[in-house]
Amino acid sequence: MAAESLSIREAWNQIPSPGAAETEFERFTGKRMERILATVVAIGSTALGVQALFVAIPSLADANVGHAVIVFLVYVPFAVMLVCCLIGRGVRVASGIFAVTYVLVLAAWPNVVTIGDGLAAKQPWIFFFVNVGVVAAMLAFPVRVQYAWAVAVPFVYGYVRLVQGEFSREFWTTTAFDVSFTLILGIVIISLGWMFRSVAAGVDDARGHAVASYAAAAAAAAAEEERIAMSALMHDSVLAALIAAERAESDRAKELAVAMAREALTRLANTEAAVAQEGSDEPVAVSQIVSELRRALSEMGVDAIVEETGTPGAIPGRVARALVLAARQAIGNAVTHAGGRGLHILADSQGDDGIRVIVSDTGAGFDLTAIGEDRLGIRASILARMAGVAGTARIDSDARGTTVTLGWSAS
Repeated sequence: MAAESLSIREAWNQIPSPGAAETEFERFTGKRMERILATVVAIGSTALGVQALFVAIPSLADANVGHAVIVFLVYVPFAVMLVCCLIGRGVRVASGIFAVTYVLVLAAWPNVVTIGDGLAAKQPWIFFFVNVGVVAAMLAFPVRVQYAWAVAVPFVYGYVRLVQGEFSREFWTTTAFDVSFTLILGIVIISLGWMFRSVAAGVDDARGHAVASYAAAAAAAAAEEERIAMSALMHDSVLAALIAAERAESDRAKELAVAMAREALTRLANTEAAVAQEGSDEPVAVSQIVSELRRALSEMGVDAIVEETGTPGAIPGRVARALVLAARQAIGNAVTHAGGRGLHILADSQGDDGIRVIVSDTGAGFDLTAIGEDRLGIRASILARMAGVAGTARIDSDARGTTVTLGWSAS
């Protein structure tokens, strides 16, 4: 049981702090979105690159050396970017290199490439990479630079086409159409990427706030549980030992007070383990509950009859512990206030379906309604403790004695 508690604690400690930025846990959605964007860019860019290659190969037959160098400078970083996008590593660096290289190559195009007049009027293969350069900027640069790239690259291409066509009238119409088309498409692509990343960041932030709220609530609940357990422990053991010591007059009473004090110190030293055990649902045999009650009587130095009836069975560990602690409190009350006269304990088991523990004495009894609000012996240590495990507790007391009936049913 202690090992189980330790493993849960170790697992909880491995959860990153909600305040730490860019942790794998908190940025899960953002990282997944970046992976999706890189994969989509790789697929779309591959299609455009293949189309451009089919256009570039025929033009290389009559091209100069500069044209071949341009093809090499474009396709090598392009291929590297595709590989990085597919494997999910080095995407930002590879995309940034291609985006910058493409713009430089595009600007140098009219000064390096010389093609025949028949091919000058046709759409050059480098046009297919205009929006590839834009999406590469989307993967590599901040948002402002992305929009600047989406606006600048189409206009650079338009200027290159006009220079190549010597600013003749027939080039203006087709170039204006190409520039406007690529400009709109590039802005839309950048806007979609920004929107998807913003949604992913919002999901990650919401997850971080939820984890922080849960951690705070769990910490508060743990602190409250520990406080309640400590309060019950202080009353059940420490306060009872102090009262017994204060009232001890005979040697037998003093020995009882010493035994109770020793037991109280032991329980205080093991408070954390006791709290962990109270939360266990592992089945506990009814015979073990009876053994615990006999041990409690032995520690208190009290002679009493402990009777076990019914059908043997097992109940959840947290219920068993609540029953034992509540019964210990009832026994302690009987010893303290009734001197243990006629103390009798009955454990009646209904197998795995339920159990009933009766602690009775033949003392002078007391008036239950006259107990002060600040007295926790009955209200917290018996009634509230049984209510916490969906059990029942009934106290009957008159001049003939007191009977405390503790019960729990699986239904």
